[in-house]
Amino acid sequence: MKKEYDEILKKFNLNSDESGKIDFLDVESDDGKIRVESPIDKTFLVNIKKTDFKEYSEKIEILKRSENDWKKVPAPQRGELIRLFGEELRKSKLDLGKLVTIESGKILQEGLGEVQEMIDICDFSVGLSRQLYGLTMPSERAGHRIQEIWHPLGTVGIVTSFNFPVAVLSWNFAIATICGNVSLWKPSPKTPITALAVYEIWKNAVQRYGNKELAKNIFTIVNGDKEQAEWIAKDRRINLVSLTGSTEMGKNLGRMVTERFGKLIMELGGNNAMIVTPSANMKLATRAIIFSAVGTSGQRCTTLRRVIAHNSIYDDLTEQLKIHYKNIRLGNPLKDDVLIGPIINEEIFQKMTDVLNECKLKGGRVFGGERITIEGKGVYVTPAIVELDKPEVITKTETFAPILYLVPYEKLDDAIKIQNDVPQGLASCIFSNDLLETEQFIGQNGSDCGIVNVNIGPSGAEIGGAFGGEKETGGGRESGSDAWKSYMRRATITTNFSSKLPLSQGIDFDI
Repeated sequence: MKKEYDEILKKFNLNSDESGKIDFLDVESDDGKIRVESPIDKTFLVNIKKTDFKEYSEKIEILKRSENDWKKVPAPQRGELIRLFGEELRKSKLDLGKLVTIESGKILQEGLGEVQEMIDICDFSVGLSRQLYGLTMPSERAGHRIQEIWHPLGTVGIVTSFNFPVAVLSWNFAIATICGNVSLWKPSPKTPITALAVYEIWKNAVQRYGNKELAKNIFTIVNGDKEQAEWIAKDRRINLVSLTGSTEMGKNLGRMVTERFGKLIMELGGNNAMIVTPSANMKLATRAIIFSAVGTSGQRCTTLRRVIAHNSIYDDLTEQLKIHYKNIRLGNPLKDDVLIGPIINEEIFQKMTDVLNECKLKGGRVFGGERITIEGKGVYVTPAIVELDKPEVITKTETFAPILYLVPYEKLDDAIKIQNDVPQGLASCIFSNDLLETEQFIGQNGSDCGIVNVNIGPSGAEIGGAFGGEKETGGGRESGSDAWKSYMRRATITTNFSSKLPLSQGIDFDI
């Protein structure tokens, strides 16, 4: 496998023997490097040099020097750069998709899908670059006009997670760029190689751009872990910080950003549920449950964690799920017939094991969750189903692993209450062919999540819709719709084109 891995690395100029490469150095000190292994088989890939504070400061200064010039570039011209980036991503889709699989462990189809998501958001952003619309509003004063216009923020810091090592970057970076911002990216220390590969692809796009001297200084990468993320969170020179990761991470770093009155986008944990009603298309629901619960080995923020099924169908649904779970193909994620790859590391497996043991102690009936040997030292585990007679405290905590809780319900109101009774509020769904049920679910007294789906699972963000959730998920929105406004500042402008100076609200203040 090492030979296959190296061949992919070489395509992005990421050979492990390149000792002079910035951000990619074999270093002696354990404190100064990130050791990267493939979760597929724990094969050593490379050592990545952590960015020290001096390098970080230099990178920020370069960005800040480019910031004002990039703001002046017309938005459609900024969109042209992102168009070129999308073209380069298309050329590298297969290789980058394989690298995503090698470094994160998700199956190749998901790796390719993630790169396609990058391409799609580039396309979306190119169109958006001609649609950064403001408003003109009537004034109560004669000879006056009120306008709203949008301006770039300046510098955007982007902190991403391992499970979507490249797609989430593009959600933020592509839109931030066409909005006139410069960007600093700190990828997960679990997936730094894909970040460097994306940067190589980006450089190819820059070389084709008309003003490449400016473009080459509007985007950079900082490699590291918690320490580097805290630098970004505390840095007053960074106008907006986008955080993707655990709720704990969001609480810690988010507090640092808000203490300095920086702008913040957070996409944190999910604890997503599906309600299955008696009228549901059971074949459709079953398929949606399996993909949503076991895709990416249960390591998505939109992974299905809880199924709340009506008493009348609970037993049949449970039996069908167990049959399908037995037949799910688990193995090397680079192979075409595999549906589940490894989980990212031993730590996640231990948390999964601890949770399943706790469920057993509380009377839960556990199916699956066993570790199996497939590829060397890779952590492969069968997805687990936990049957519970009623929700337990443990179901209110997200475990980033393939654990699916099954809970029965009698009345729809009770099911919605169970679904909403968790601290997180990212994604939700209902399977029902009853219009009254679905309308209740999507209405104000239904799901309290940012994503509310009908007859489709909670997993799978589609370009065009704003992505994000409520409560401890963070409340931010990325990607589609009007999420672009998060990367800009609003100015309200009143213009007096008359020869008089009337005051608003009819106030009389003559002098």
